Amino acid sequence: MPWKKFPYPDPSYSYTAADLKKNWARLHAGDAEALVQDPALLEAWSAYHCGEFEKAAKLGLKQGMDGYAVANKATSIYANYLEPSADKKRALFEEVTARCEQQQAERPDEASGYYWHAYALGRYAQGISIIEALAQGIGNTVKRSLDMTIKLAPKHADAHIALGVYHAEIIEKVGALIGSLTYGAKKELGIAMFQKALELNPESAIARIEYADALI
Repeated sequence: MPWKKFPYPDPSYSYTAADLKKNWARLHAGDAEALVQDPALLEAWSAYHCGEFEKAAKLGLKQGMDGYAVANKATSIYANYLEPSADKKRALFEEVTARCEQQQAERPDEASGYYWHAYALGRYAQGISIIEALAQGIGNTVKRSLDMTIKLAPKHADAHIALGVYHAEIIEKVGALIGSLTYGAKKELGIAMFQKALELNPESAIARIEYADALI
């Protein structure tokens, strides 16, 4: 069954390979992805930035593990924001998680394998309830992957956002004391993560949205 189409078509989202190279630093200020040179990968990233998520994922996967970053990002963003079926959403996150675990085993120095692992697991956990996810140990796994992302890519703004969300959600669900003692979650650390993300990517809308939600 085809994926749902991106509902906001806009010519300004279209990027040729040359446009993509010129705007890469701005478009990837959040995920710290290095500029790709392979024409096939540029085509996949162009599809992603046009909102053609299914095409981007398929083109990425054709390139094997070299295309996992774009395939996993396209799949995760589509699943989180556009997929209406809860079951299909979870299945897509499970696909990303499995690919990331393979990537971690074979290419342990690639930050994207840890970030999208944490993202997919985190969103999966939100779908089954945070309490159930914590009982399964998902929370600690997410944190380990985010910590590794930042170790490998210190300027990964999105990983800092996700860690800020981790601290906030743990505290919200189990309280500050248990959150701190059991999961290492602390309000001050969470706030520091959001502030670092905004320092790295000052124009990020999602950083502000998640920061505001965390403060609430």
